[in-house]
Amino acid sequence: MQQDTPMQKTLLITGSTDGIGLETAKSLLTAGHRVLLHGRNPDKVKASAEQLAGLGTGDPIETFVADLAKLPEVYQLAANVRQRVGTIDVLINNAGIFKTPHRIAANGVDMRFMVNAIAPWVLSRQLHPALSDDARIINLSSAAQAPVNLRALRGEETIADDFNAYAQSKLALTMWSMDTAALPLSANQSIVAVNPASMLASKMVKEGFASAGKDIGIGVRILHQLATGPGAIRSHQYFDNDQGKYAAPHPDALNADTRGAVLAAMAEAIMGAMEE
Repeated sequence: MQQDTPMQKTLLITGSTDGIGLETAKSLLTAGHRVLLHGRNPDKVKASAEQLAGLGTGDPIETFVADLAKLPEVYQLAANVRQRVGTIDVLINNAGIFKTPHRIAANGVDMRFMVNAIAPWVLSRQLHPALSDDARIINLSSAAQAPVNLRALRGEETIADDFNAYAQSKLALTMWSMDTAALPLSANQSIVAVNPASMLASKMVKEGFASAGKDIGIGVRILHQLATGPGAIRSHQYFDNDQGKYAAPHPDALNADTRGAVLAAMAEAIMGAMEE
């Protein structure tokens, strides 16, 4: 069972209208923390807020709507959070896509790269001025990690296989999480990429693998612990909850030159998105 710090934290969880995002929100609210809900669909965001009403302090749940496949909406999400909330103690970049009928974003980049890797980077950078002195960023990675096709990341090629696109996007996310140049953090701020556990009972697993999946609480507990537990988390590292410990990710994530190339390609993708 996780143990919380005695002070209330303010946490933003992206993609928190279902699955592990929603269940983590329930867990944190029940522990007395202030949770900011985010989703793409306004109706689902409203329904989730109503479902969570009364948990914890019983204060109204603050909600934010943004499509992370559209970079202008990511920038606006960050602006809205800064204006309405002020300081963020924890950012959990949970939102993700595996299978989707719309595989290519407006600027030609695969939707998995855009939502799973690029948008969290942009959001984290844009929220940086609002992060508390000891803020934590928790990026949801995966045991599925595959070498990143830089041409595909820039939108110059397409990836035919859904699983491969997903695995590449999760490695890209892990790579920027581990690179100190990706996000300027102070000495007491930290960032970690985490595989919450393979094949959990999420909507993504049910739709992508036709499997009921394992107890989603396995993932909720590690996210809760990393987000609010006492003691420092190991910044710029990878926590593999399949092993229950910090572990080595895909070898590419440990190569500074490879990480730099991925960051450069992500920056090009961002510029392309903003030019559309």
